[in-house]
Amino acid sequence: MPPNVLWICADDYTPDACGAYGNRGARTPHIDRLAREGVRLDRAFAPCPLSTPSRQAFWTGRYPRSIGVTLSPTPLPDDETTLPARFRAAGYTVAAFGKTHFYCPRRHEFDLALDFAEYHEWLDAKGTDPLPPGANALGPWRPFADPAREWLNADVRPYAAVDGDMFGTVLARGAAEFLSLAHTEPFFCYVSTFETHSPFNFPADWPHRHRADEFEVPPISEADAAALPSVFRELTEADRRGIVAAYHTCAAFMDRNVGIVLDALDASGRANDTLVLFTSDHGYFLGQHGRFEKHSCYDPAIRAAAVLRWPGHFAPRAANAFVELHDLAPTLLEACGLPVPSEMQARSLLPLLRGETDTHRDRVFLEYADNAEAGVRTDRWKLIYCAGTRRRRDGYAAPDDPQPWVKLFDLHADPHELVNRSGRAECAAVEDELLAALAEHVRRTARWECGPVRDPRAFLNENLNPRDVGLREYLFRKAGG
Repeated sequence: MPPNVLWICADDYTPDACGAYGNRGARTPHIDRLAREGVRLDRAFAPCPLSTPSRQAFWTGRYPRSIGVTLSPTPLPDDETTLPARFRAAGYTVAAFGKTHFYCPRRHEFDLALDFAEYHEWLDAKGTDPLPPGANALGPWRPFADPAREWLNADVRPYAAVDGDMFGTVLARGAAEFLSLAHTEPFFCYVSTFETHSPFNFPADWPHRHRADEFEVPPISEADAAALPSVFRELTEADRRGIVAAYHTCAAFMDRNVGIVLDALDASGRANDTLVLFTSDHGYFLGQHGRFEKHSCYDPAIRAAAVLRWPGHFAPRAANAFVELHDLAPTLLEACGLPVPSEMQARSLLPLLRGETDTHRDRVFLEYADNAEAGVRTDRWKLIYCAGTRRRRDGYAAPDDPQPWVKLFDLHADPHELVNRSGRAECAAVEDELLAALAEHVRRTARWECGPVRDPRAFLNENLNPRDVGLREYLFRKAGG
């Protein structure tokens, strides 16, 4: 048989909170083990720092603007075909445990799907187990309604459930049960939980909690302080450390659930016949630039974790090539002997994963439509362009938004993206070249008709606002059209 595929995806997870990526304080032994046994991609980037566009991109092998999904929540248009549909059509048994981010049901693509609705039905029928005495659990998650320290869990409080009742635990055990079945056909199994999304849930009886005093948080520069969204201005130094501690505690819980799934695969006897992926859907700020979110084209928001293991095919190593997450779609199809459709804009990673090359892309492209913002990153340079034509609705606007701006960073000299070199005479040629490349990328990947790029800035100003085809189609259908 062709290989099975097991894809585990963490929500809002930054590789900075992973032992395999160099964080010695992280408690992620199962992800670390997977990285030791597979290929760790050190420069994997999401095309969008938002879950829905990023996930639909890596499930279709196409850029978010090409599929018309640039905001959240936006359903995937009916004429876009996903990896689950392609694998099911090829005879695979297809199962999903957790978040698919379709926002419009596509259950026909799965033989088995377990998500929030099924979890709550199970929990209502079973009843919840009592919390330990003095649990001091979190209340309802109310972002922007409550102070940021509360919905970002600065006090490192647990979710109001014990381990056995947690959504992540139930999904991991469900996936483990699926993997233990006597499969007569190859399977495609996708496991994706809410962790590590805020408020960074972990069980009330979870013993592996981090403390705020274990962590340092980056200082905030004057430029970042001036542009800091108001929601973060009230946070104290202790709050910021506490948020990082809650995040790492949640990451440890998520890693434990990864271990449940990987142990079940080992016990099934199919580990050598299964291509395993662990990824995040994008990155997350843990205090960089004063932020605790993801809605930006800075590196912490768009750099993702990505580890692939296929025994006998991929020799364990770290790869430093530029990768875009939607490159995973043609990679999986090619590895499983399935055709790669011509409409896919991504590139298979198999030559890189097999060690036949050390390079893949010379640049990656990024876009966050809710701020009319896009970027391009090379090894040395990073350019981010904001058209300033849209008032963002995500709650993270700076005091003087909307306004146009350009940021250019020399990442060799300034890896933390703190010194804006845009407008400097010695950087003018680089800035012009990257602006032209970004505008051409936007033109080439647009779902709708665009004219030629005569003036890159004017073109970007006109075309960076969100135009979500899927949402319009969905609302049209709901209205009876």
